[in-house]
Amino acid sequence: MDTIASLFSFITTPVSWVIVQFHKLYGAIFGPDTGWAWGLSIVSLVILIRICLIPLFVKQIKATRAMQTLQPEMKKIQERYKNDKQRQSEEMMKLYKETGTNPLSSCLPILAQSPFFFALYHVLNSIASNDTIGVINDRLLESAQKAHIFGAPLAAKFTDSSSKVEALGSSITDVRIVTAIMIVLMSLSQFYTQRQLMTKNVDTTVKTPFMQQQKMLMYVFPIIFAVFGINFPVGVLVYWLTTNLWTMGQQMYVIHNNPTPGSKAQAAYLERLYKHVTHHSKARSRRDRAIIKAIVAKGRDRNDYERKFINGLSKAGLAAQTDGTVVKSESAVAVVDEDGTPTSTSAPKRQQPKRQPKSKRQTGGAKPAGGAEKTSSPTSLSKSDESQDDKPSGSAGKSAPKSGGGRSRAQSGQRKGQQRPKSPTKK
Repeated sequence: MDTIASLFSFITTPVSWVIVQFHKLYGAIFGPDTGWAWGLSIVSLVILIRICLIPLFVKQIKATRAMQTLQPEMKKIQERYKNDKQRQSEEMMKLYKETGTNPLSSCLPILAQSPFFFALYHVLNSIASNDTIGVINDRLLESAQKAHIFGAPLAAKFTDSSSKVEALGSSITDVRIVTAIMIVLMSLSQFYTQRQLMTKNVDTTVKTPFMQQQKMLMYVFPIIFAVFGINFPVGVLVYWLTTNLWTMGQQMYVIHNNPTPGSKAQAAYLERLYKHVTHHSKARSRRDRAIIKAIVAKGRDRNDYERKFINGLSKAGLAAQTDGTVVKSESAVAVVDEDGTPTSTSAPKRQQPKRQPKSKRQTGGAKPAGGAEKTSSPTSLSKSDESQDDKPSGSAGKSAPKSGGGRSRAQSGQRKGQQRPKSPTKK
């Protein structure tokens, strides 16, 4: 580690100068020899570095979004060469080269701050070795060696011997307890940051090398911090723990306000945006209008969450415009189907025929006026025959309904002709 830190010795003077300037500020408040003065100086150094890296972080976000726009093409390549992994990797690299994207862009902030990390390590290691470095003179060196953070000297390590720790005015037990807690917190914060990225802010519909890389970093980085953390001075642990907390908070802000399309974070964001827009009947902030504008511009390429958002606005009587605004719609607007095809909901619905009462359905409908027409049902036919003929008396009157019934059965498709009389039963 000392050899690596010496490679970045050219930046130790600027880093030591920044620490000294913050130490003058906090030393006037808490005292120049206190751990608060030196510890807050290191924390302030982290905040200053991360603020300077914000443009690089924005560039990282844009590169990540560019990778996400390539996911449909990546999916096609995976399906086309699913049995040939080598050809699949070659086509992926060719796609990256043609579009100018880089799947390793997520590592840019870590690579950019590594010189400051190793420079700070070199400064604190020189303090532990009682050597002046940069703008830290003998007076400041003595003040830094007296500074303790929760009982642990600023330049002490987990692996230091008891004699070395006692020379810095502390005990080996205090040093190891403080460093162990800080190493655990550092590893857990790094793991949580990567896990939050993988579970909430990644489109899981497409498997890409970028996702495999992030999944690997989720497990590799905490192990690296746990292994190498025992060789870090307490001041470096403060620096790296503060960096992890800043990264975790920054990522939580991005996931909450600018989630990845197709991720669970986008589903939660669009649900909040839907409630906000339907409550006020308009998109109030510029960021909301930019999100709605991007969704409308996608057209048929919208994912399920975006399609659900547009359909929800349509059902609420609102219409999303191409400029990102939302206006009230008097008539129902188009609703997007699952395949992305807009379907108009303003077409009149087909009116269903009115259901007739049961009595009319049994008699074949209403009776015609005057009894001029005969219905096709057997019941109406037999009644019309009775109305035209005189009713005979005696046995002839009894046989009339039977003959009418025979004609009705003949018309209904049964056997025609004279029916065979039933033979009398023998007693």
